[in-house]
Amino acid sequence: MSSEFFGQVFWGNTIQAYCLFGGILLLGLLFKRIVSRFLSQLLFRLFKKFADDVKMDTFIGLLLKPIETFITLASLYLAVNQLKHPLDVVCWHYHKVVDKVKVAQEFTLGELFDKIFLFLIIMAFFWIVLRLIDFVAHVLMYKAMKSNNKADDQLVPFLKELFKFIVCFIGFFVLLGYVFEVNALSLITGLGIGGIAIALAAKESLENLIGSFTIFMDKPFTVGDLVKVDGVEGTIEKVGFRSTVLRSTDKTTIVIPNRAMIDGVLENMTRRNYRRVKFNIGITYETDSEMIKKIVDDINQFLADNPDTSDGVASFDSFGDSALNIQVLYLVQNIDFNAYLKIKEAVNFKLIEIVHQYGSDFAYPTQRTVSDTPKPQA
Repeated sequence: MSSEFFGQVFWGNTIQAYCLFGGILLLGLLFKRIVSRFLSQLLFRLFKKFADDVKMDTFIGLLLKPIETFITLASLYLAVNQLKHPLDVVCWHYHKVVDKVKVAQEFTLGELFDKIFLFLIIMAFFWIVLRLIDFVAHVLMYKAMKSNNKADDQLVPFLKELFKFIVCFIGFFVLLGYVFEVNALSLITGLGIGGIAIALAAKESLENLIGSFTIFMDKPFTVGDLVKVDGVEGTIEKVGFRSTVLRSTDKTTIVIPNRAMIDGVLENMTRRNYRRVKFNIGITYETDSEMIKKIVDDINQFLADNPDTSDGVASFDSFGDSALNIQVLYLVQNIDFNAYLKIKEAVNFKLIEIVHQYGSDFAYPTQRTVSDTPKPQA
Protein backbone atom coordinates (compact mmCIF):
# COMPACT_ATOMS: atom_id res chain seq x y z
CA MET A 1 0.00 0.00 0.00
CA SER A 2 2.82 2.38 0.96
CA SER A 3 4.69 1.59 -2.26
CA GLU A 4 1.57 2.49 -4.26
CA PHE A 5 1.24 5.77 -2.34
CA PHE A 6 4.86 6.79 -2.83
CA GLY A 7 4.68 5.71 -6.46
CA GLN A 8 1.91 8.16 -7.33
CA VAL A 9 2.99 10.77 -9.88
CA PHE A 10 2.25 14.48 -9.54
CA TRP A 11 3.55 17.03 -12.05
CA GLY A 12 5.98 14.54 -13.55
CA ASN A 13 7.51 13.30 -10.24
CA THR A 14 6.59 10.59 -7.74
CA ILE A 15 5.76 11.34 -4.12
CA GLN A 16 8.89 9.40 -3.19
CA ALA A 17 11.00 11.81 -5.30
CA TYR A 18 9.38 14.79 -3.56
CA CYS A 19 10.05 13.23 -0.14
CA LEU A 20 13.69 12.58 -1.03
CA PHE A 21 13.97 16.15 -2.32
CA GLY A 22 12.57 17.62 0.89
CA GLY A 23 14.46 15.21 3.18
CA ILE A 24 17.89 15.86 1.62
CA LEU A 25 17.31 19.62 1.58
CA LEU A 26 16.07 19.66 5.18
CA LEU A 27 18.98 17.56 6.46
CA GLY A 28 21.48 19.72 4.60
CA LEU A 29 20.06 22.95 6.05
CA LEU A 30 19.70 21.56 9.58
CA PHE A 31 23.14 19.99 9.88
CA LYS A 32 25.25 22.33 7.74
CA ARG A 33 26.52 24.25 10.80
CA ILE A 34 27.36 21.06 12.72
CA VAL A 35 29.00 19.37 9.74
CA SER A 36 30.93 22.49 8.73
CA ARG A 37 32.24 22.98 12.28
CA PHE A 38 33.24 19.31 12.44
CA LEU A 39 35.05 19.54 9.09
CA SER A 40 36.78 22.75 10.22
CA GLN A 41 38.02 21.07 13.39
CA LEU A 42 39.16 18.07 11.35
CA LEU A 43 41.12 20.33 8.99
CA PHE A 44 42.59 22.24 11.93
CA ARG A 45 44.22 19.03 13.17
CA LEU A 46 46.27 18.99 9.95
CA PHE A 47 47.56 22.48 10.78
CA LYS A 48 47.84 21.99 14.54
CA LYS A 49 51.62 21.48 14.66
CA PHE A 50 52.14 24.33 12.25
CA ALA A 51 49.74 26.67 14.11
CA ASP A 52 50.42 25.71 17.71
CA ASP A 53 50.22 29.35 18.88
CA VAL A 54 46.95 30.17 17.07
CA LYS A 55 43.53 29.42 18.54
CA MET A 56 41.15 27.03 16.82
CA ASP A 57 38.40 29.68 16.81
CA THR A 58 40.41 31.76 14.33
CA PHE A 59 40.61 28.83 11.92
CA ILE A 60 36.94 27.92 12.32
CA GLY A 61 35.90 31.56 11.89
CA LEU A 62 37.66 31.67 8.51
CA LEU A 63 36.33 28.35 7.18
CA LEU A 64 32.85 28.13 8.68
CA LYS A 65 31.07 30.31 6.11
CA PRO A 66 32.61 28.85 2.92
CA ILE A 67 32.14 25.24 4.12
CA GLU A 68 28.50 26.00 5.04
CA THR A 69 28.00 27.43 1.55
CA PHE A 70 29.60 24.34 -0.02
CA ILE A 71 27.37 21.96 2.02
CA THR A 72 24.24 24.00 1.20
CA LEU A 73 25.00 23.91 -2.53
CA ALA A 74 25.85 20.20 -2.46
CA SER A 75 22.62 19.41 -0.56
CA LEU A 76 20.54 21.48 -2.95
CA TYR A 77 22.20 19.79 -5.94
CA LEU A 78 21.51 16.29 -4.60
CA ALA A 79 17.94 17.25 -3.70
CA VAL A 80 17.12 18.74 -7.11
CA ASN A 81 18.55 15.69 -8.89
CA GLN A 82 15.87 13.51 -7.23
CA LEU A 83 13.31 15.20 -9.49
CA LYS A 84 12.75 14.46 -13.14
CA HIS A 85 10.27 17.17 -14.04
CA PRO A 86 10.79 19.96 -15.04
CA LEU A 87 14.48 19.02 -15.36
CA ASP A 88 13.70 16.96 -18.47
CA VAL A 89 12.20 19.95 -20.28
CA VAL A 90 14.25 20.90 -23.37
CA CYS A 91 15.47 24.49 -23.24
CA TRP A 92 16.96 24.73 -26.72
CA HIS A 93 18.39 22.69 -29.59
CA TYR A 94 21.91 23.00 -30.94
CA HIS A 95 24.35 21.19 -33.20
CA LYS A 96 27.63 19.63 -32.16
CA VAL A 97 30.41 18.33 -34.41
CA VAL A 98 31.34 14.73 -33.51
CA ASP A 99 33.99 13.06 -35.73
CA LYS A 100 33.50 15.82 -38.33
CA VAL A 101 29.77 15.10 -38.43
CA LYS A 102 27.21 17.68 -37.28
CA VAL A 103 24.88 16.04 -34.77
CA ALA A 104 21.67 17.59 -33.39
CA GLN A 105 21.71 17.96 -29.60
CA GLU A 106 19.18 18.98 -26.95
CA PHE A 107 19.96 21.03 -23.89
CA THR A 108 17.55 20.35 -21.04
CA LEU A 109 16.71 22.38 -17.98
CA GLY A 110 18.39 19.72 -15.85
CA GLU A 111 21.68 20.20 -17.72
CA LEU A 112 21.38 23.94 -17.21
CA PHE A 113 20.93 23.43 -13.46
CA ASP A 114 23.92 21.04 -13.48
CA LYS A 115 26.08 23.76 -15.03
CA ILE A 116 24.89 26.40 -12.56
CA PHE A 117 25.41 24.14 -9.53
CA LEU A 118 28.81 22.98 -10.79
CA PHE A 119 29.83 26.61 -11.25
CA LEU A 120 28.74 27.53 -7.71
CA ILE A 121 30.26 24.43 -6.11
CA ILE A 122 33.63 25.05 -7.78
CA MET A 123 33.48 28.66 -6.62
CA ALA A 124 32.73 27.53 -3.05
CA PHE A 125 35.61 25.02 -3.16
CA PHE A 126 38.13 27.66 -4.25
CA TRP A 127 36.68 29.99 -1.62
CA ILE A 128 37.68 27.40 0.99
CA VAL A 129 41.18 27.20 -0.53
CA LEU A 130 41.52 30.99 -0.37
CA ARG A 131 40.47 30.98 3.28
CA LEU A 132 43.11 28.32 3.99
CA ILE A 133 45.69 30.63 2.45
CA ASP A 134 44.39 33.44 4.69
CA PHE A 135 44.87 31.22 7.74
CA VAL A 136 48.39 30.15 6.76
CA ALA A 137 49.28 33.82 6.16
CA HIS A 138 47.78 34.71 9.56
CA VAL A 139 49.96 32.12 11.29
CA LEU A 140 53.10 33.18 9.41
CA MET A 141 52.39 36.85 10.17
CA TYR A 142 51.94 36.01 13.86
CA LYS A 143 55.31 34.25 13.89
CA ALA A 144 56.95 37.03 11.89
CA MET A 145 55.79 39.63 14.43
CA LYS A 146 57.52 37.65 17.18
CA SER A 147 60.84 37.74 15.31
CA ASN A 148 63.16 40.73 14.94
CA ASN A 149 63.48 40.31 11.18
CA LYS A 150 61.34 42.96 9.47
CA ALA A 151 61.78 41.25 6.10
CA ASP A 152 59.35 38.54 7.26
CA ASP A 153 56.66 41.17 7.91
CA GLN A 154 57.09 42.33 4.33
CA LEU A 155 57.31 38.89 2.68
CA VAL A 156 54.20 37.28 4.20
CA PRO A 157 51.58 39.69 2.72
CA PHE A 158 53.27 39.46 -0.67
CA LEU A 159 53.25 35.64 -0.69
CA LYS A 160 49.63 35.69 0.44
CA GLU A 161 48.62 37.83 -2.53
CA LEU A 162 50.78 35.78 -4.90
CA PHE A 163 49.26 32.43 -3.92
CA LYS A 164 45.76 33.89 -3.99
CA PHE A 165 46.39 35.10 -7.52
CA ILE A 166 47.65 31.65 -8.56
CA VAL A 167 44.58 29.95 -7.02
CA CYS A 168 42.21 32.38 -8.75
CA PHE A 169 44.06 31.82 -12.02
CA ILE A 170 43.71 28.03 -11.68
CA GLY A 171 40.06 28.40 -10.62
CA PHE A 172 39.31 30.47 -13.72
CA PHE A 173 40.59 27.76 -16.06
CA VAL A 174 38.88 25.00 -14.04
CA LEU A 175 35.58 26.83 -14.57
CA LEU A 176 36.32 27.19 -18.28
CA GLY A 177 37.11 23.49 -18.60
CA TYR A 178 34.42 21.84 -16.44
CA VAL A 179 31.52 24.28 -16.66
CA PHE A 180 31.87 25.85 -20.10
CA GLU A 181 33.74 22.89 -21.65
CA VAL A 182 36.39 25.14 -23.13
CA ASN A 183 39.82 23.75 -23.95
CA ALA A 184 42.00 26.20 -22.06
CA LEU A 185 45.18 25.27 -23.97
CA SER A 186 43.47 25.81 -27.32
CA LEU A 187 42.06 29.09 -26.05
CA ILE A 188 45.50 30.39 -25.07
CA THR A 189 47.18 29.29 -28.31
CA GLY A 190 44.32 30.62 -30.41
CA LEU A 191 44.28 34.13 -29.00
CA GLY A 192 46.49 35.47 -31.78
CA ILE A 193 46.18 39.24 -32.10
CA GLY A 194 43.90 39.29 -29.08
CA GLY A 195 46.69 37.66 -27.07
CA ILE A 196 49.11 40.37 -28.16
CA ALA A 197 46.59 43.03 -27.09
CA ILE A 198 46.16 41.35 -23.70
CA ALA A 199 49.93 41.09 -23.32
CA LEU A 200 50.31 44.81 -24.05
CA ALA A 201 47.52 45.63 -21.60
CA ALA A 202 49.20 43.48 -18.95
CA LYS A 203 52.63 45.01 -19.61
CA GLU A 204 52.40 47.46 -16.72
CA SER A 205 51.09 44.79 -14.34
CA LEU A 206 53.98 42.52 -15.34
CA GLU A 207 56.47 45.34 -14.72
CA ASN A 208 54.99 45.88 -11.25
CA LEU A 209 55.21 42.14 -10.56
CA ILE A 210 58.88 42.11 -11.59
CA GLY A 211 59.35 45.19 -9.44
CA SER A 212 57.95 43.39 -6.40
CA PHE A 213 60.37 40.48 -6.92
CA THR A 214 63.23 42.97 -7.28
CA ILE A 215 62.25 44.60 -4.00
CA PHE A 216 62.30 41.25 -2.19
CA MET A 217 65.61 40.21 -3.71
CA ASP A 218 67.52 43.50 -3.31
CA LYS A 219 65.73 44.55 -0.09
CA PRO A 220 66.20 48.31 -0.49
CA PHE A 221 63.69 48.73 2.34
CA THR A 222 61.52 46.71 4.71
CA VAL A 223 58.19 47.29 6.43
CA GLY A 224 58.54 50.14 8.92
CA ASP A 225 61.35 51.98 7.09
CA LEU A 226 61.03 55.70 6.43
CA VAL A 227 61.74 56.29 2.73
CA LYS A 228 61.57 59.08 0.18
CA VAL A 229 60.79 58.24 -3.46
CA ASP A 230 60.97 61.05 -6.00
CA GLY A 231 60.04 63.58 -3.33
CA VAL A 232 57.29 61.44 -1.75
CA GLU A 233 58.12 60.63 1.88
CA GLY A 234 56.46 58.04 4.09
CA THR A 235 56.78 54.91 6.20
CA ILE A 236 56.50 51.54 4.42
CA GLU A 237 53.33 49.77 5.56
CA LYS A 238 52.95 47.00 2.97
CA VAL A 239 54.65 45.67 -0.15
CA GLY A 240 51.95 44.09 -2.29
CA PHE A 241 51.67 42.17 -5.51
CA ARG A 242 51.32 45.33 -7.60
CA SER A 243 52.07 48.32 -5.39
CA THR A 244 53.70 49.52 -2.17
CA VAL A 245 51.68 51.32 0.51
CA LEU A 246 53.29 54.19 2.40
CA ARG A 247 51.99 56.23 5.33
CA SER A 248 53.06 59.86 5.25
CA THR A 249 53.86 61.94 8.33
CA ASP A 250 50.38 63.50 8.16
CA LYS A 251 48.88 59.95 8.19
CA THR A 252 47.90 60.00 4.51
CA THR A 253 47.94 56.65 2.69
CA ILE A 254 50.15 56.76 -0.41
CA VAL A 255 50.07 53.92 -2.96
CA ILE A 256 53.04 53.75 -5.35
CA PRO A 257 53.40 51.10 -8.11
CA ASN A 258 56.32 48.77 -7.49
CA ARG A 259 57.80 49.72 -10.87
CA ALA A 260 58.09 53.32 -9.69
CA MET A 261 59.66 52.19 -6.41
CA ILE A 262 62.63 50.62 -8.21
CA ASP A 263 62.86 53.05 -11.16
CA GLY A 264 62.75 56.22 -9.11
CA VAL A 265 65.40 57.71 -6.83
CA LEU A 266 64.79 56.04 -3.47
CA GLU A 267 66.25 57.31 -0.21
CA ASN A 268 65.99 55.03 2.82
CA MET A 269 66.21 57.45 5.70
CA THR A 270 65.85 54.73 8.33
CA ARG A 271 69.15 53.17 7.27
CA ARG A 272 71.06 56.42 7.68
CA ASN A 273 73.54 56.36 10.54
CA TYR A 274 72.75 59.97 11.35
CA ARG A 275 70.21 62.67 10.60
CA ARG A 276 71.79 65.92 9.42
CA VAL A 277 70.48 69.25 10.73
CA LYS A 278 71.57 72.49 9.10
CA PHE A 279 70.10 75.97 9.47
CA ASN A 280 70.98 79.66 10.01
CA ILE A 281 70.13 81.91 12.90
CA GLY A 282 70.12 85.68 12.36
CA ILE A 283 71.14 88.06 15.13
CA THR A 284 70.79 91.84 15.11
CA TYR A 285 73.39 94.16 13.60
CA GLU A 286 73.76 95.88 16.98
CA THR A 287 75.77 92.86 18.18
CA ASP A 288 79.50 93.68 18.12
CA SER A 289 82.17 91.32 16.84
CA GLU A 290 83.33 90.25 20.31
CA MET A 291 79.81 89.18 21.26
CA ILE A 292 79.45 87.27 17.97
CA LYS A 293 82.68 85.36 18.68
CA LYS A 294 81.47 84.45 22.18
CA ILE A 295 78.07 83.32 20.89
CA VAL A 296 79.70 81.13 18.21
CA ASP A 297 82.17 79.67 20.74
CA ASP A 298 79.40 78.84 23.22
CA ILE A 299 77.30 77.16 20.53
CA ASN A 300 80.30 75.05 19.44
CA GLN A 301 81.00 74.10 23.04
CA PHE A 302 77.37 73.15 23.64
CA LEU A 303 77.22 70.97 20.49
CA ALA A 304 80.48 69.23 21.47
CA ASP A 305 79.30 68.51 25.02
CA ASN A 306 75.76 67.46 24.06
CA PRO A 307 75.57 63.61 24.04
CA ASP A 308 72.66 63.71 21.56
CA THR A 309 74.63 65.53 18.84
CA SER A 310 77.90 64.88 17.04
CA ASP A 311 80.19 66.69 14.60
CA GLY A 312 78.51 69.94 15.54
CA VAL A 313 79.93 73.19 14.24
CA ALA A 314 78.78 76.82 14.28
CA SER A 315 80.33 79.69 12.32
CA PHE A 316 79.65 83.33 11.41
CA ASP A 317 78.37 82.71 7.90
CA SER A 318 77.23 85.88 6.19
CA PHE A 319 75.82 89.39 6.31
CA GLY A 320 72.09 89.26 5.62
CA ASP A 321 69.76 92.08 4.65
CA SER A 322 68.44 92.34 8.17
CA ALA A 323 70.66 90.03 10.25
CA LEU A 324 74.12 88.67 10.90
CA ASN A 325 73.80 85.00 9.95
CA ILE A 326 75.35 82.25 12.07
CA GLN A 327 75.26 78.80 10.44
CA VAL A 328 74.62 75.80 12.74
CA LEU A 329 75.32 72.24 11.59
CA TYR A 330 75.17 69.01 13.60
CA LEU A 331 74.27 65.32 13.30
CA VAL A 332 71.74 63.34 15.33
CA GLN A 333 72.13 59.58 15.61
CA ASN A 334 69.35 57.87 13.69
CA ILE A 335 66.68 57.16 16.31
CA ASP A 336 62.92 57.38 16.56
CA PHE A 337 61.51 60.35 14.66
CA ASN A 338 59.70 61.77 17.70
CA ALA A 339 62.90 61.59 19.76
CA TYR A 340 64.75 63.30 16.89
CA LEU A 341 62.27 66.18 17.03
CA LYS A 342 62.76 66.49 20.80
CA ILE A 343 66.55 66.74 20.37
CA LYS A 344 66.14 69.49 17.75
CA GLU A 345 63.79 71.32 20.10
CA ALA A 346 66.28 71.14 22.99
CA VAL A 347 69.08 72.47 20.78
CA ASN A 348 66.91 75.36 19.58
CA PHE A 349 65.98 76.37 23.12
CA LYS A 350 69.66 76.33 24.09
CA LEU A 351 70.56 78.55 21.12
CA ILE A 352 67.95 81.10 22.23
CA GLU A 353 69.44 81.04 25.73
CA ILE A 354 73.00 81.58 24.44
CA VAL A 355 72.04 84.49 22.18
CA HIS A 356 70.10 86.25 24.96
CA GLN A 357 72.90 85.57 27.45
CA TYR A 358 75.17 88.03 25.60
CA GLY A 359 72.54 90.75 25.29
CA SER A 360 71.88 90.07 21.63
CA ASP A 361 68.58 89.20 19.98
CA PHE A 362 67.20 87.54 16.87
CA ALA A 363 66.68 89.83 13.91
CA TYR A 364 63.65 90.19 11.72
CA PRO A 365 63.14 92.22 8.52
CA THR A 366 63.05 95.95 9.36
CA GLN A 367 63.46 99.25 7.52
CA ARG A 368 64.96 102.47 8.83
CA THR A 369 64.04 105.90 7.58
CA VAL A 370 66.50 108.77 8.05
CA SER A 371 64.81 112.16 8.54
CA ASP A 372 66.12 115.17 6.64
CA THR A 373 68.79 117.18 8.54
CA PRO A 374 67.31 120.56 9.56
CA LYS A 375 68.91 123.52 7.86
CA PRO A 376 70.63 126.09 10.11
CA GLN A 377 68.72 129.30 10.48
CA ALA A 378 70.21 132.40 8.99
